[in-house]
Order: sequence, then structure tokens, then C-alpha cells
Amino acid sequence: MFTFLLVLQALIAAALVTVILIQRSEGGGLTGGSPSGLMSARGAADFLTRATAVLATAFILCCIALATLAAMNQRTGKIDASAATPVQSAPAPVAAPTTVPTDPLAAAAGQAAGNGTAPATK
Repeated sequence: MFTFLLVLQALIAAALVTVILIQRSEGGGLTGGSPSGLMSARGAADFLTRATAVLATAFILCCIALATLAAMNQRTGKIDASAATPVQSAPAPVAAPTTVPTDPLAAAAGQAAGNGTAPATK
């Protein structure tokens, strides 16, 4: 039921956006607006106004139904404690090495030379 209402709401929203964009406003709207069409300009305006009102009402009702269904699905009578795991403390931080070479390139050069130790640092 929830999935059906969710898809229905998406379709209503798309139709509502389309109807709103088609309407003629002060800027002219997206329609070409020839009065010699299937409906007159006045008839089209009345139809689009009614369609907007109907779609907006359907969208709000769908929102309320979805919120009600979501709230009903979240209600549980018991808390399942078997899935809970005990919280472990974080491990102790590792201390930084006491001898850090000041020149990383010199340390890399000492390792590349094969002598395992870094050259003396200043």
C-alpha cells in the first residue's frame, strides 16, 4: 500500500507541475495560446484552474496518507534487546616513535643504499 501511494504521489506531483507550467500567467506561460484551438482561452483557463485545485488536493491527501502509514509502521510494541551489542571502549592510542628523522629524504636515501639506518640528521 505504501509503495502504491508513493508512486501515485510522484505521478500527481508530475501532473501538478505540468498543469501549473501550462497555465497562462502575466508572463505568458508555456502554451502558445491560440484562441481558435479546441477550447477557448477562457475555457482552458477555467479547466487548468480546476485541474490545479484537484491535483493539489489529491497531493495533500496523499501526503497525509503516506505520513499516517509511515507512523503506523514505525510503532512497535517491544524493544528487541537481543540485537544490541555491548559498547566497547576505544583502544589506547599508540605512542609516536621517539626518534623521528627530520629529513625524510635522507631516511629514504639510507634505505635505498641498503644500510638499513638513516644517515645522521642535523
